Amino acid sequence: MRFAAIADIHGNHLALEAVLADVRAQGIEQIVNLGDSFSGPLEAGLTADLLMPLNALTVRGNHDRALIDRPFEAMGDWEKPSYPQLSAAHLDWIRGLPEAARIGDEVFLCHATPQDDNTYWTETLSADGIFHLKPLAEIEALAEGIDTPLILCGHSHIPRAVQLSDGRLIVNPGSVGCPGFDYDVPVYHKAQAGTPFASYAILEKTVRGWQPSFRQVRYDNHAMAELARRHGMMDWVSALSSGWIA
Repeated sequence: MRFAAIADIHGNHLALEAVLADVRAQGIEQIVNLGDSFSGPLEAGLTADLLMPLNALTVRGNHDRALIDRPFEAMGDWEKPSYPQLSAAHLDWIRGLPEAARIGDEVFLCHATPQDDNTYWTETLSADGIFHLKPLAEIEALAEGIDTPLILCGHSHIPRAVQLSDGRLIVNPGSVGCPGFDYDVPVYHKAQAGTPFASYAILEKTVRGWQPSFRQVRYDNHAMAELARRHGMMDWVSALSSGWIA
């Protein structure tokens, strides 16, 4: 078994186009999507038109949920630019997405954690807002009851693989379309990939177990940064330009 995992596209249709081209170049046909596909100041509608025909196994992320579970007036600054771009068919597609999914006995998929779509699974925050790898015991506690050898999650936008004590592997493919963000809950913090590339992962089952390969794909990120600039979202401009939050 060999497939590609994407996550956190956040309306970046140019990044998604580049990733899909790279996936095809690797001879891969199966794709799974770990959610947060549309929210942000970019091209939600164009992204939906690219994504939906793939029929990729997709789970719903916290920002996907925020597009369908509240009135427009209560939406956040990532949802308000994207919601008007989405058609009724796009929104119905989001409503039909599961919170988690499986591929047989091999793969479990969710956006953030099985318990909550807005909790970092493998990262924790110091008091000064710096991302750190969580202690293994805390990571394993969130994986209790999941018996698949491969576990996929997104949400943090940071590519990472963590092997649990029993050999199960948690893989975050990173973000296709948003290589950095800042947020003030529970404390102010920044997630920064350090490059502006579109990120995804290839997962292959080998005789020794699941092997992740992280891919970084160049695309016209400056065009997307300019679009974010026109929406006045300067943190996005910085992240899309460099992979860092200024």
